[in-house]
This record gives sequence, structure tokens and C-alpha cells, in this order.
Amino acid sequence: MLRVDALHPDPSIIEQAAVVLRRGGLVALPTETVYGLAADATNAAAVAKIFEAKQRPRTDPLIVHISNTAELPEVAADPPPLAHALANAFWPGPLTMVLRRSPSIPPIVSSGLDTVAVRFPAHAVAVALIRALGAPIAAPSANLFSRPSPTRADHVLKDLGGRIDMILDGGPTTVGVESTVVDLTIDPPAVLRPGGVPIEALREIDPRIFYAPRHAAANEAVSSPGMLLKHYAPRAEVRLFSGPREGVLVRMHREISQLTSQGKTVGVLALSEDAASLNAATHLADLGSAGRLDDVSRNLFEGLRSLDDYAAEVIFVRAPDRKGLGEAIWDRLYRAAEGRIIEVV
Repeated sequence: MLRVDALHPDPSIIEQAAVVLRRGGLVALPTETVYGLAADATNAAAVAKIFEAKQRPRTDPLIVHISNTAELPEVAADPPPLAHALANAFWPGPLTMVLRRSPSIPPIVSSGLDTVAVRFPAHAVAVALIRALGAPIAAPSANLFSRPSPTRADHVLKDLGGRIDMILDGGPTTVGVESTVVDLTIDPPAVLRPGGVPIEALREIDPRIFYAPRHAAANEAVSSPGMLLKHYAPRAEVRLFSGPREGVLVRMHREISQLTSQGKTVGVLALSEDAASLNAATHLADLGSAGRLDDVSRNLFEGLRSLDDYAAEVIFVRAPDRKGLGEAIWDRLYRAAEGRIIEVV
């Protein structure tokens, strides 16, 4: 693990990482969303190591990262005008576009599909490494498959220590949830995964864009990462509650008391406004205020991992409002709970 400045990375450290990638190795690195596990996207054998290290099924495609919008035609065949419009609006940043795959990208990256997911990250370390390598990188989240994504280098070390060649520690990530994925190979375009760019912002560029959530079973072929029903999941059972705030808090408090009286270890993932109502006899991870969803998204995976470290058997969480970044937060919690929602009326 090498410490690197997130804003001004040392070129010598970046070159060490580029050497690893040129030799077909794997490097974990920070992006603005979560930490990614990088391989040379043009090297099929290196990309195969990503699936092996993460224990990820090859039916779950990877995202290709580039270091400049001008590189898009090198990895995607004939990007449509909308791709350029979205790139101008949101790149560099947490937006991934599904496009037709260029022959330069081996099929293993895209799970054998003729499409490819592409983004230009807004992080100096990631951009510097891609440029030093002189090739795009394939980089899913740097965690074991289906676990909460890593937002700190130590999360990567816990999951992948001994499985990969190098970790670049650039400190905590700033967005905290993965990129939004929009499929431009269909008409009208569809958001496949909500993320760091709110769907409302995409619709300002093209009002036809719609959200098409999919909850695929393990080993079912998908066109985008983050579409499996069980994903981002801690070891503990996650109980996701939805409904009017006061009724939800009463129900959660009652069930927490029941479980603790039975000797169960209970964790709570709580918005700051709810914390005082839910902290009795539990370990609580504070997500931040409901009025600051950027803080909530930044703290989400850190909170889930801290409750796993506490050895919680059950994690309670109240569903957030689904506007803006709330849709991405909801999606991560829904998949962590394997689609189980406790509705309170």
C-alpha cells in the first residue's frame, strides 16, 4: 500500500503503479465515487484477474475508465451525439455510459456483450494512472463480490489483501456511491443504475431518459454492474423500513428492543435526525442529516462496514427520500437488504 496525494499525486508513485498494470497486475486506486480495482482494459488476461480476485461472476461486466473525453472513440464504436452531450455536461464525474464496444476492448470486459460501459473519473490519481499507462483501465469496485463498496484504502485491504498487487491510498472518497449508469444503445435511453449524477440532472439534457431498475439473480447476464438483487451487502441481515417517519421509528425501536432482549447484536444505520430515537442498547452508525444527502452517500458504505466490524447480526435502517442522490442511496440499501422492505403504514 502506497500513500498518494489525492490532488497532486507523486509521478514516481504513479509510475510504479503503471508498471504493475503493464505487467498484467492489479492496482486498487481511489476515484471520486469508491475505490476501484484496475487492470489494463486492453489486456484480457489481466482483466480475468479482476474477476478472480473479487470472486466476481464473469456475467457481471466491468466499467472502462478513460482519462479524456477525446479517448471515447477509442473504446466505444460510433458514440451517438447524446454521448457527447452528456460527456460535456458531466465528465469528468460519476456518470457511466453504455455504448457499442470498440474492437480494442476485449469481450471479457463486457461479459461477452457487444456493449461497453465507459466513464471519465474526476480524480487526479485515477486520471494520472490511466495517462501513465497509456491505455484505458477496467475498474470495478475494489471489494469482494457483493460486499459493500470500499471508500477507504483500509476497506480494500480487508477484502483484497493478498489477492492484488498494489493499493494506492488516496484517502476517503468524496461521493461515496458508484457512478450513474445510462444505456445509450437503446431508444429512449435508460438509467440502469442510479448513482452520483441524479437522474433529474440527466433529464435536463434529454427528457426522454427513464429509469429502468432491474434486480437480476446471481450469474444472470446483465449489461451494467450493480444490477444484481443482492449487492453492496454486509454480513449482517439488513432490515430496510419504509413509510411515515414517526411510525417507522416506533416500529424500529420496538423490534430493536425485542432483538436485544433475545441477546442479538443489533446495529442501526441512522440519519442524524433519527439517532436519538434509536441508540438504546445498539451500535449506531450516523449517516448524516437527511437534508445533506451528499453526506449520507459519502457515509453509507463506511457505516455498513463499521456495523459489520461491530459484528452486528441485524442492521436496521430507515429508507431515505428518493429524490436526487436519494435514489442511489435507496438502491444500495434495497440491494443490501436483498429486496426485502418492511412497509409501515
